[in-house]
Amino acid sequence: MDKNVLILSGAETFTVRGLEMKLKGIGVNPSFCALKAKEIEQRIGGTDLFILYSDNISEEGLEALAYLKNFSAVLTSRLIVIGTKPEYESVLRVIPEAMIMKYYDRPLAMEQFLNAMEKHFAQEDDFVERKSILIVDDDVSYMTMIMDWLKAAYHVSIVNSGMHAITWLANNYADLILLDYEMPVTSGPQVLEMIRSAPETAGIPVMFLTGKNDKESIMKVLDLKPTDYLLKTIDRKGLREKVDGFFKG
Repeated sequence: MDKNVLILSGAETFTVRGLEMKLKGIGVNPSFCALKAKEIEQRIGGTDLFILYSDNISEEGLEALAYLKNFSAVLTSRLIVIGTKPEYESVLRVIPEAMIMKYYDRPLAMEQFLNAMEKHFAQEDDFVERKSILIVDDDVSYMTMIMDWLKAAYHVSIVNSGMHAITWLANNYADLILLDYEMPVTSGPQVLEMIRSAPETAGIPVMFLTGKNDKESIMKVLDLKPTDYLLKTIDRKGLREKVDGFFKG
């Protein structure tokens, strides 16, 4: 299976070590990481799944979760939380539920959990062949909705700012980018300029998602050669037709 799992917790307790041993038993490569921002920064690369064992999270731990949230493209659909209901509610005050793949109540039903892990990784292996789409939008609610529309057929990652998109693209590849036209700090057209200026990303197709349908806005980006210019009023069926049609074409 050869999957890397990072177990995040305040301390590597006897229970956490037991969880590591059980995961090794199903062919997974688990390792422990203290819930500290600096340690997470050093360990985040190459991780296939994050498990947060939320046993009495400290203030420092909550700050580390806030730091982890910034890596939404890495985290989304790859974070499992194990804890009590009150602990889970504390996590949700920092990390949006849309980024969490699954919550398991504690004490953990281990056999059920391990069966779910085996099933998840088997499905993920099938998923590898799918096309990769990066969604860039500062509106998390809208971005999450679009992700839900596409995730059944595509490998979907999300980031909530233009600079996070550039950082993500430095270490990952997308077959298509859906880019919000209007964003604070770094606008969609500015992000597209940066994408086109780097040899590694210059050829990635980009579709704008926008609420602006005036001629002036469209003309501004024609020289950057976006693949398409989609209004945010587009519905699920219309978006799937556009994206599916692009890849078939």
